[in-house]
Amino acid sequence: MQHEALRVIREEHATLAAMLQSLMQMVRRGPQADGKDDAELYFDVLRAMLFYIDEFPEKHHHPKESDLLFPRVARVAPHTMATIDQLERDHMRGEPRVRELMHLLMAWELLGDTRKQAFIDEVTRYVEFYLDHMRLEESVILPEAERCLTDEDWHALNAAFATNQDPLNGRIPRDPQFDRLFTRIVMRAPAPVGLGQS
Repeated sequence: MQHEALRVIREEHATLAAMLQSLMQMVRRGPQADGKDDAELYFDVLRAMLFYIDEFPEKHHHPKESDLLFPRVARVAPHTMATIDQLERDHMRGEPRVRELMHLLMAWELLGDTRKQAFIDEVTRYVEFYLDHMRLEESVILPEAERCLTDEDWHALNAAFATNQDPLNGRIPRDPQFDRLFTRIVMRAPAPVGLGQS
């Protein structure tokens, strides 16, 4: 039986992975494409993507994993403690790292190409870090949760994760608060990332 909490976590991971891959596509594309310079649009889209990563996963997704899922798994599967410790360290480092990326992006935008490589290097490391983090959760923690948690655990987790409204997940109505962000990313990002002009 698929538990609602696991479905939400996996869907949010898939949405976040797509955003991270889109971010890397934009980075590889650069602000000049097809002989035209659209730096203002380019940096605007990257800022919106980084804001999404900072706003939704860091403030809504991770706290529920840390506060609700991980303690329950640790209780019934103590052999996962080293993995949970690693995941918690990742959660603690995630928000400062995305804020650093925002700073590096602004440095590139405002101070020029001498700051470009620092952003590219750090965003590449960050995307690899984040994808590895989600793989670890899905390969170790979620299977243990499925195997060991009780109906009472699942009731609490399902209720908590059902309230998540990922602004980029098309399965549920978008939170109006995030609708503008979603529209900005999709409509302004050039194809194949979004629907904007390439």
